[in-house]
Amino acid sequence: MKRFIILLTILLIVSSQESDAQKKRSVRAYDAFNAGEYYDAVDEFKNAYSKAKKSDKETRAEFVFMIAESYRMINDPRNAETWYKLAVRSAYSRPEAQFWLASTLKKNGKYQQAIEEFRNFKQIAPADAKADQEIRACELALEWQRNPEAYIVEELKELNSKASDFSPAYGRDDFGVIYFTSSRDDAKGNKTHGATGQGFTDIFESRLDKKSKWSIPVPADVINSEFEDGTPCIISDYKEMYFTRCEAGKREEKGCVIMFSKKSGDTWSEPEKLEILGDSLVAAHPAVSPDGLTLYFVSDMAGGFGGKDIWMVTRTTGSKTWSKPVNLGPDINTGGDELFPYLRNETTLYFSSDGLIGMGGLDIFKATAQPDGSWVVQNMKAPINSSADDFGITFENDNERGIFSSTRKGRGNDELYSFEFPPLKFSVTGLVKDEKTGSPIQSSVVQLIASDGSNLQAETGAGGDFRFTLKPDVDYIFLASRRGYLNGKEKETTKGQEKSRDFMVTILLTAIDMPIELPNIFYDFNKWDLRPESMVSLDKLVETLNDNPNVTIELMSHTDSRDTDEYNLELSQKRAQSVVQYLIEKGIEPERLLAKGYGESSPKVVDAEISAQSPFLKTGATLSEQYINSLASDEQKEIAHQINRRTEFKVLRTDYESPK
Repeated sequence: MKRFIILLTILLIVSSQESDAQKKRSVRAYDAFNAGEYYDAVDEFKNAYSKAKKSDKETRAEFVFMIAESYRMINDPRNAETWYKLAVRSAYSRPEAQFWLASTLKKNGKYQQAIEEFRNFKQIAPADAKADQEIRACELALEWQRNPEAYIVEELKELNSKASDFSPAYGRDDFGVIYFTSSRDDAKGNKTHGATGQGFTDIFESRLDKKSKWSIPVPADVINSEFEDGTPCIISDYKEMYFTRCEAGKREEKGCVIMFSKKSGDTWSEPEKLEILGDSLVAAHPAVSPDGLTLYFVSDMAGGFGGKDIWMVTRTTGSKTWSKPVNLGPDINTGGDELFPYLRNETTLYFSSDGLIGMGGLDIFKATAQPDGSWVVQNMKAPINSSADDFGITFENDNERGIFSSTRKGRGNDELYSFEFPPLKFSVTGLVKDEKTGSPIQSSVVQLIASDGSNLQAETGAGGDFRFTLKPDVDYIFLASRRGYLNGKEKETTKGQEKSRDFMVTILLTAIDMPIELPNIFYDFNKWDLRPESMVSLDKLVETLNDNPNVTIELMSHTDSRDTDEYNLELSQKRAQSVVQYLIEKGIEPERLLAKGYGESSPKVVDAEISAQSPFLKTGATLSEQYINSLASDEQKEIAHQINRRTEFKVLRTDYESPK
């Protein structure tokens, strides 16, 4: 009995010690997480999870969720996805685990899966509107991937390291010097950041050599400290640098300030703190206007819209005193984070956000200031943006090229990428065909007439084809001609085109060896006045005559056979004359026009096109009164009479010269 009591006492002591040890592991994990040391928190929570009793499913589920949260906070979406999936499957799953699983799938580029998981979240939390915005974001991301912008994006391998490299700024007007932020081994600070597990960042410098290769980056002189230094901003004269300095580390959180340094020759001055906020407030990510009088920055100070917002301060020329901060408002700022502003000019601001509709985590947005003080904000879309974090963009002044930062390679580290919008290239490939037969017309001459004054000429090949190179922002006319045909034309324009394009045009030429029917010429019964719906076809004839200034024509009007020959002849003559009069009023010279009424004397001969539309009429048949009377029904007879009622023209001469 004594032995049993002694053994029981020992087991209770061991159990109590294990319980105390587990509590300590749990406390260490939560302390690390709450201190922002997410990198360390991953290992602490994993250790606590592995030691937790399998029977304590609620505690184990909580540790799984916190491991996923820690991975999310250190920007490791691949591992976060794995642990969020485990958290969602648990009987003790939180609703937010479902939301963050969907968000992580989105950040990993798995948009269709993300849509389904956001829909699952809507079932759990139907009142939360975030899911609808994220579903729309995934749908747009898929569309932007299918139809990317024309930017060419390439990794800058000469500048990137195994650590994080981000937030570039050009340091010279020829863009041959670049400053950027990096946590690589050469950084001055020897502390480790608890949130990332990497060393403190410094500002590094690199230069282009004669072969247009970037040199090995080196730390910028004077600028760097033992703390975290980064996100440089250099104003347009390249003599002033603004950057962020954060005094943070393990168990250390003293906040971030904006520093300022001037350049004399090749040397930067000792940095000074910019006094824009109180000591207890965070100011980071400076962006300064070209004149140095307006400063944009990021802060989580009170009065914002949620996470970190972009704010603005101003000063007058010669003053070191900045105005009271002004929030950029709801056009820019959201309940998420708005970071890394870049001011390209006085009215164009670029920044990154995870609160606006985007493709992944942080997306880069372009904001254009409006006269009323509002902003028009546009997502930069793919390939500038991706499912990962994209941020810290800079341009070569007004040129559509520069450098930005991204985690798109999936390693979790920030890397630098170049981008360039290639010059727009346009061309046209065309075919010249016979309007009636559809056959290609070889050896026709195609003239290009451009709004910029240029004029080119080409001859079609055996397939009736031609090709021209086009210029941006120009209107074009392509005029085709061939002996035995009326000239034909097509129009295209490169104005307003934002992407390179190869246009396709087909020019139809009409042979002049047979009368040419004018479709849709209508008159009221027993009248010769043109009805308004006839004007479209006649205006097309006006255009044809203007395109063929050496042509004279005979306007031919035909009636059906349902009246006397004399009446039909007089009616058709008046109708033909009404067409001629309309053409004269539109500026066509009377000498080029002859009106002639044929009454019922020239019935229509059925061709393949008519037969296809009215199969009861056989190809080659002449629609004489006798033939029409032989048709099976009144409806068929009416159709045949209508075909006979037509207006045509035939070419009389092709050598007319205007006396003007």
